[in-house]
Amino acid sequence: MATTIRLKGGVVILEPNGKIIGTAVSELREKLASQLEASDAACILINFEHVNQMDSSGLGMLVNTHAVAARKKSRIGIINVEKKIRNLLVLSRLISLFEHFDTETAAIAAFNRQQRTFPIKLKKSTL
Repeated sequence: MATTIRLKGGVVILEPNGKIIGTAVSELREKLASQLEASDAACILINFEHVNQMDSSGLGMLVNTHAVAARKKSRIGIINVEKKIRNLLVLSRLISLFEHFDTETAAIAAFNRQQRTFPIKLKKSTL
């Protein structure tokens, strides 16, 4: 699984592609962790547009990422979650852990409304 990382409007956007299962979970976990380490209170958006499958290890990775983000006072949002994955999040009662947005533009605007006094940095080693 390939994951694209980019910065737009002060928000780090991760775009996983493919299935979030097996070894792909570790790859995405590492990329999310490195972005959370790059700033004390980062805003991270995960675009699920090109994700077509996720298993329980993917759910566990999202829960762990949420816990790390909460400790660092970071915000994590999600967009473009397909119906099958959204149902998985709802059934596992994890849907409420993440901020949901209809579009990337809406997410960036919402994140930028938060008063921030810290710089957002894209960790270069993950590009």
